[in-house]
Amino acid sequence: MTQDPRPGVLFDVDGTLLDTNYLQVLAWWQAFRDTGHDDVSMADCHRAIGIASEQLVTHLLGEDAEDAEEISETKTRRYEPLRELVSAFPRVDELLAACRERDLAVVLATSGKESDLEWMVPAIGGEDVVDGSTTSADVESAKPAPDLLRTAAEQNGLDPRRTVAVGDTIWDVRAARDAGFPCIALTCGGISRQELLEEGADEVYATPADLLEHLDDSLIGKAARG
Repeated sequence: MTQDPRPGVLFDVDGTLLDTNYLQVLAWWQAFRDTGHDDVSMADCHRAIGIASEQLVTHLLGEDAEDAEEISETKTRRYEPLRELVSAFPRVDELLAACRERDLAVVLATSGKESDLEWMVPAIGGEDVVDGSTTSADVESAKPAPDLLRTAAEQNGLDPRRTVAVGDTIWDVRAARDAGFPCIALTCGGISRQELLEEGADEVYATPADLLEHLDDSLIGKAARG
């Protein structure tokens, strides 16, 4: 028997639930320098966070970059020792639990690798509340393409009319917009409220805790009420 589609929330992870964006920036900056691209600045890296790995490289170096895979692999090595510094933003576990309490499916939609979920899910305290996850391995084109969000919704049986995407970068907002989902953006990843709104975010909050405080008045609360 086929289950009826259920309402849900598609959560980005890096910079949205986990305070990792600046660790990611450092690792990318180091990787570019390690491979001879000293002209790529930390600011450049920060502006590109949210794009899947090899696409991030070509976004910064151009489509003809021949060492995109090498740079991506170097970044992975550089990030490994930084993972011990990763922490969730305050009250993330409460936010996810509050969504579940409102009968919303909690789904992670990350441009990271499938193996990243092994440490991401415990880091956010989501073992008992995450219903599913979709990574860059599940699609041909990850964020900012809409494929990741659409696939996440399809894989987890979500009702597209009652599904909200939550992210922290303009790439998250762009992916949600193109996928047809309303988008809540958070500024805790380092992107300004104005930029997120200009890109098309429907609502902007500061942090997961701020969103939690306003949950019933937000798009998530509206999705829960139908």
